[in-house]
Amino acid sequence: MSYLRFDKAPMTNLEEALQREILRTNRSGAYSCSTVVDCNTRKYHGLLVVPIPELDDENHVLLSSLDVTVLQHGAEFNLALHKYKGGHFSPQGHKYIREFNCDKVPTTTYRVGGVILKREIVFQHYEDRILIRYTLDEAHSPTTLRLRPFLAFRSVRELTHINPHASQEYKTIAGGISTRMYEGYPYLYMQLSKRNEFISKPDWYRDFEYPKETERGHDSNEDLYTPGYFETTIRKGESIVFAASTSESKTRSLLKLFTDEINDRTPRDSFERCLRNAAHQFHRREPNDDRYLLAGYPWFKTRARDTFIALPGLTLAIGETKYFEYVMQTAERGLREFMNRKPLTAKIYEIEQPDVMLWAVWAIQQYAAEEGIDKCHKQYGQLVEDILQFICEGRHPNLFLEDNGLLRTEGRNRAVTWMNSTIAGRPVVPRTGYIVEFNALWFNALSFALELKKHEQQTATNSQQASVHKPYTFNIDKIQELISRCHQSFAATFYNQYGYLFDYVGGEMQDWSVRPNMIFACAFDYSPLTREQKRSVIDFTTRELLTPKGLRSLSPKSCGYKPLYIGRQEERDLAYHQGTAWPWLGGFYLEACLKLYKRSRLSFVERQMVGYDDEMYYHCLGTISELFDGNPPFRGRGAISFAINVAEILRTKHLLEKIRKKEVVGNDALNKDDVRQKEGRGA
Repeated sequence: MSYLRFDKAPMTNLEEALQREILRTNRSGAYSCSTVVDCNTRKYHGLLVVPIPELDDENHVLLSSLDVTVLQHGAEFNLALHKYKGGHFSPQGHKYIREFNCDKVPTTTYRVGGVILKREIVFQHYEDRILIRYTLDEAHSPTTLRLRPFLAFRSVRELTHINPHASQEYKTIAGGISTRMYEGYPYLYMQLSKRNEFISKPDWYRDFEYPKETERGHDSNEDLYTPGYFETTIRKGESIVFAASTSESKTRSLLKLFTDEINDRTPRDSFERCLRNAAHQFHRREPNDDRYLLAGYPWFKTRARDTFIALPGLTLAIGETKYFEYVMQTAERGLREFMNRKPLTAKIYEIEQPDVMLWAVWAIQQYAAEEGIDKCHKQYGQLVEDILQFICEGRHPNLFLEDNGLLRTEGRNRAVTWMNSTIAGRPVVPRTGYIVEFNALWFNALSFALELKKHEQQTATNSQQASVHKPYTFNIDKIQELISRCHQSFAATFYNQYGYLFDYVGGEMQDWSVRPNMIFACAFDYSPLTREQKRSVIDFTTRELLTPKGLRSLSPKSCGYKPLYIGRQEERDLAYHQGTAWPWLGGFYLEACLKLYKRSRLSFVERQMVGYDDEMYYHCLGTISELFDGNPPFRGRGAISFAINVAEILRTKHLLEKIRKKEVVGNDALNKDDVRQKEGRGA
């Protein structure tokens, strides 16, 4: 049975269909994205959207869309769908859709009278090339296909309009044409696998409207340029491939290339396989072989904090240790460049944020849990040491170790935590002083460093050799002393008489807002809280913050609660961290529950995961949105695919699997004991 399959009813209901989006990517950061009915609703949508580093660090929409028209007996049936200014839809090709299936590749089946046409889309893995295969499954008379491309050649953050600078020139190449609208852009090569005729008919189509931009209060109308159209005949049972790329294709190999690309795809036929596919969409590989994780689609780039939070879930949790090491190799270079005050060569944004290094240590700790402490020490022991030394020596510009063993940061005038929304350059949530998750991360990092140090000492003793690393500035006594100070100060500073943690403490000011950041102190392997304190924090979080889509960013009982992420941009910025729900926070909450309550919470955690399974069918198919409304029905909002959300759901599933395996092993051992006891009694 198909997992991501929709029949005619939901596809012809535009109110429902236009809310569902599909995303396909390659490893360069390029992507193809639209709605399931192929009607662009965002300025970020397009069939071929690619990075052009020669221009800037943004993605650019080259090919916005491709209209396909079926011609029979002189009659034309346009299968496309566009929304124009004033709410007018034309043509209305969605009424011909009989089925949409996204299990392996996005596949739309159209029926026009006696014609049944199937369209399949693939984005080539390691080339900026979109491939569309048209197959005529049924036809009772001669049939012609007309393909009309609409070009934009603009940044995803801009819109294009009729202008005299757009070039109408094109070159005839094998199977098609090449063209570019403006100097500085690469040529766009559009070709078909079958002999065809290109009819030059340059024109501008005006006033396309993108409703998602209207919702956000942004400009939402643009004009698109079409150089003409391709026409070719197609026989019953025949397949024709259209390719659009920044490099010329070999037309004779397009059919085989499409088949090879399909065979290389993992079917999205289950919740877990959808998440695995989504995890791979965040991969980015540069020409110099640097590896990155994009923070999300369609507008996020590589952000340091998101990289380290997402890295374990997107790699280790699905058995892809090598990619963890590739990304960490690039990220370590960036961290060292920052620590040594050198220009960044790693293309990672926001590496200067004060908690980034602490999240890097946490990610390395997850590597140790999967690959063993010995391998981790050899790979990353020196990096962990250097990060801690950098912080303790006060060399970070906005992270200060105080005498009480806690870390302090300045965040009144700029956003320095993951709660980073701003209005007019000022943080909406100005968290400053002692930040609760910073210090939970700090205690955990120190404790993990002590674990590494003890392993190093034990290894050196066993081998009767000195450590290959330079002498630690932090010997065991020093680390233990820092841990002791932090441990004594943490609860005294953050734990209040009501049984939850202050979100931050700045001077005499204590933030009493009930926020999810306190859950990290319960979820990390090393916690400065007692068991009873953790129980109280988890219970508080459960009562006030838990939703089926993760944890709310603010309790409904707290002042300023705004659960709906809707309206113009400023309204959304105000609501961004004031009550919206975030799945990645839910991952740490579930981990905290499993650590505190063990097997007694297994069924509860499994029930929570069901809420994410439903998301595979809505918003962007097969992945998880950036955030959700904090109140029912918990609609997905923001970016259509968000790395740390996908990562934490995968990591939670991995934790569940590990617990189940322990149960199986434990039960097997008990069964063997029972057999031995029975055999003993029988003897």
